[in-house]
Amino acid sequence: MSASVSLLRANSYELKALRASLELLLEPLGGLATLVKPGDRVLLKPNLLTGGRPAKECTTRPELVYCVAQMVQAAGGKPFLGDGPAFGSAKGVAKANGFLPFTEALNLPIIEFHAQRYQTASEQFDHLRLSKEAMEADVVINLPKVKSHVQLTLTLGVKNLFGCVPGKMKAWWHMEAGKDANRFGEMLVETARAISPDLTILDGIMGHEGNGPSGGEPRFLGLLGASRDVFALDRALVEVLNVDPKDVPTVAAAQRLGLCPHIDFPLLQPQELKVMDWRLPEQMMPIDFGAPRVLQSTFKHLYIRWLKEPLSTYTRH
Repeated sequence: MSASVSLLRANSYELKALRASLELLLEPLGGLATLVKPGDRVLLKPNLLTGGRPAKECTTRPELVYCVAQMVQAAGGKPFLGDGPAFGSAKGVAKANGFLPFTEALNLPIIEFHAQRYQTASEQFDHLRLSKEAMEADVVINLPKVKSHVQLTLTLGVKNLFGCVPGKMKAWWHMEAGKDANRFGEMLVETARAISPDLTILDGIMGHEGNGPSGGEPRFLGLLGASRDVFALDRALVEVLNVDPKDVPTVAAAQRLGLCPHIDFPLLQPQELKVMDWRLPEQMMPIDFGAPRVLQSTFKHLYIRWLKEPLSTYTRH
């Protein structure tokens, strides 16, 4: 099994230059028109972490979302933007980060996610509650940001799909699986497998290094990455950033589960983009937030009630 990962130098968010870079990036993968058919409902899933630090490059840039939405529309698709921020609404966070002029220009809807239980490949995670809107989209385009992360070392394509776990369910998973980094990483991998994005385009023109996902600083990287295989793309970026795959729970879990295939690089090789001084967090934090026992007990009680809901057998693809 092999996967293609397209890597490209890109230096600007200026719309004309960015559109040209994206078209060149996607050409070796067959172009967007091979994925998006006329009438397809296409979810664009950026990283909308927070509305509080727009100058810190904590979120996917609106220019990237705009250009991808344009390309989807040109292929006849019907794009919509969605995410499940841990705090606030998707529209509120998008507005704070300057998305509205871009979304309004294209009449691009911003939707909130609603949870439903879905079957997963692994039975131990078959109580995942995922976005109904993501699971039922005809096409999912994952648009993560390159960032360091104080709990997971790096947040890339796989971690971005945790945004498809709506609202406070993220807090539950931090407590349920957070005491075991291996299990938490596998939960994130199973989320990504269930969502099964058709394409991931990584925003690495400006990254966010240090004490991310929000407490670090912007860092110019000058790159874009894309793949139909989100696990392959993350593995390639770990190499670009010179980070040990074992130190990134999502990449380590994907490797344990045999989800990191042989990778072909039709454009640039990772060593051609190598970054030797990327700053990781100064100190790692526990994944489970150290939540008080009473809070964990409350979440467990509520979640057990939710588990009584019927399990949807709907799967993407």
